[in-house]
Amino acid sequence: MQFDDDARLDTSEVQDVRGSRIPGGRATVGGGLAGLIALVLALLLGVGPDQLGLTDGSEQPAATASSLAQVQQECRTGRDANARDDCRVVAVVNSVQDYWDEEFARRGGTYSRSPTVFFGGRVGTACGSATSAVGPFYCPGDRKVYLDLGFFDELRTKFGADGGPFAAAYVVAHEYGHHVQDLTGTLGRSRDGRTGAGSDAVRVELQADCYAGVWAHHATTTKDESTGRPLITSLTDADIRDGLSAAAAVGDDRIQERFQGRVTPETWTHGSAAQRQEWFLRGYESGDMARCDTFR
Repeated sequence: MQFDDDARLDTSEVQDVRGSRIPGGRATVGGGLAGLIALVLALLLGVGPDQLGLTDGSEQPAATASSLAQVQQECRTGRDANARDDCRVVAVVNSVQDYWDEEFARRGGTYSRSPTVFFGGRVGTACGSATSAVGPFYCPGDRKVYLDLGFFDELRTKFGADGGPFAAAYVVAHEYGHHVQDLTGTLGRSRDGRTGAGSDAVRVELQADCYAGVWAHHATTTKDESTGRPLITSLTDADIRDGLSAAAAVGDDRIQERFQGRVTPETWTHGSAAQRQEWFLRGYESGDMARCDTFR
């Protein structure tokens, strides 16, 4: 995956609070291995911790701007995105939101842009206080995506994904798929508390995978406002394979087998490795969000 060196990155779409001290309560979940599995299965590439009772019940403060503001200082152009991991994520956020802005307008709607918050350790959100242990998530309370960039190393080292720049792009695009669901009204269908291979929770996650694939289909043709040219200039078959590897690595069956030694489909919340790959490919090959109806 390559970016146009001359493109100007829009850092206003990312809030960098790494290094900030975020006060507030603690996210809690059951202890031991069972607690780890529940945490991973519930929130990995999912929605905010409020939906699964992972806050202490008290109101948490919103994240505040970091004095470090690394992204705003260092991530200015596509050339920076080609050289730095955090700048690459900024560029992906820009591209994903440029696409959905165009797609909503084409359909007669209005896309509301969502910031991504880079944090480390702990962050306060409208969905409560969360730690890096929950992985990337989207909070519908403040309509923000939250990322600890260290997760992308764990995706490879702990979950067995191949890695590569597009693995991170897939994760980001998946979270923005949840934002699209929030805007279109389908995200709430995951909140009935039911689990299992056919549950609405799984259908919501698979649809977000499909939306990530739709963006990937259009990534090299979505124009950047600063240049009038696509921000992403190259997306190879190898990149797509890296994305599919990441999607499979966070399938419920793969995670359950890795962390608990057995597969229990009745507890699935995100779908199997094969399902996640299938729906990402459906979006990627069609480029049509209408093909992402996982509820039919």
